[in-house]
Amino acid sequence: MAVTSMGIALPNQPAFLVRENRPKFRVFTVRCSSSGSSQAPTVGLAERPWKTSDARLVLEDGSIWRAKSFGASGTQVGEVVFNTSLTGYQEILTDPSYAGQFVLMTNPHIGNTGVNFDDEESKQCFLAGLVIRSLSISTSNWRCTNTLGEYLAERNIMGIYDVDTRAITRRLRHDGSLIGVLSTEKSKTDEELLEMSRSWDIVGVDLISDVSCNAPYEWVDKTKSDWDFNSDGRNGKTYHVVAYDFGIKHNILRRLTSYGCKITVVPSKWPASETLKMKPDGVLFSNGPGDPSAVPYAVETVKELLGNVPVYGICMGHQLLGQALGGRTFKMKFGHHGGNHPVRNLRKNRVEISAQNHNYAVDPASLPEGVEVTHVNLNDGSCAGLAYARLNVMSLQYHPEASPGPHDSDCAFMDFIELMQPAKQNA
Repeated sequence: MAVTSMGIALPNQPAFLVRENRPKFRVFTVRCSSSGSSQAPTVGLAERPWKTSDARLVLEDGSIWRAKSFGASGTQVGEVVFNTSLTGYQEILTDPSYAGQFVLMTNPHIGNTGVNFDDEESKQCFLAGLVIRSLSISTSNWRCTNTLGEYLAERNIMGIYDVDTRAITRRLRHDGSLIGVLSTEKSKTDEELLEMSRSWDIVGVDLISDVSCNAPYEWVDKTKSDWDFNSDGRNGKTYHVVAYDFGIKHNILRRLTSYGCKITVVPSKWPASETLKMKPDGVLFSNGPGDPSAVPYAVETVKELLGNVPVYGICMGHQLLGQALGGRTFKMKFGHHGGNHPVRNLRKNRVEISAQNHNYAVDPASLPEGVEVTHVNLNDGSCAGLAYARLNVMSLQYHPEASPGPHDSDCAFMDFIELMQPAKQNA
């Protein structure tokens, strides 16, 4: 056994209390021992009990962010956007509108409520990856059936944490949305990952074909009674709605069903002629991911249905309606993503807090005469809703079902019912 002696001198008491000539310091000896001979071979350091950085996020601007991984491993490319929602990460993960994107949560603490089956907005995760500041080490919600990390791993979705999400958010706000590469592969150099980020683009890519259903189906699930926050105003009539699936969320369908609609969901490339054969009372063009100018076939479908049946567009559907009416869409600097965006409802002269997720917007100056801007985003003045009375058209740039988010805009579903009522009464 090796023994080491060490002498330490400490003050005996404060100097101003010393009244006699005696030593001001006392000395004692600490003996430290270690097992094994000093001649024994050196043993390697034990593995650290905490996770170390094992992932990189490389942005196209050349910045490299070291992080810790959770969920799936590998290398993935996508567009980095930030979401300002405080809750509802599972609804965000399963929102098909995030296809091709890395979602950075500005709320620093994520994962404490775990995941459960009821909060899913689709049957799978479509986003490219999740970027967060702090990953919760425990779950505490009574509905939790799994942890966030296990959930992502099962769905082959990459996630990183322990990264400065505030700094990245400021960069995105200043420079706009950036293409990035997430990787846990040590064999890939920073230069290789940077080249990947600069050689990939999301603009002009048809993303809705990959998230849409393959065949028509009937939707019958309503909002559950314990969540049915708006049970008034049902008129007892049944409205048949054909919903085009550009990446539709389950709670949009549930809310429409709760308002008395029988819904047939059809694929994104479903012919307008087949829709008219169904003799619907209305048509819904759903939310969805990507660039609306990259799906001209969807714009043509909208044009063929305009004037033949009342229509309602949400997010991607709103943008497609804007193009079908003769307007233009453009890519925003960093888009709107979150559950706290203020919108002025110009028709009702009130402010609604809305849930939004889009990177493109309709240019109101490009719209023809007669098309009314009904909603305006109060953060930047962008167009958040349209109406065209002559063709029975209404649309919103955000998600009225607000999953996750506040339910200020749920009344928009009743607006759609009222839009269909005259044709229903005359049928």
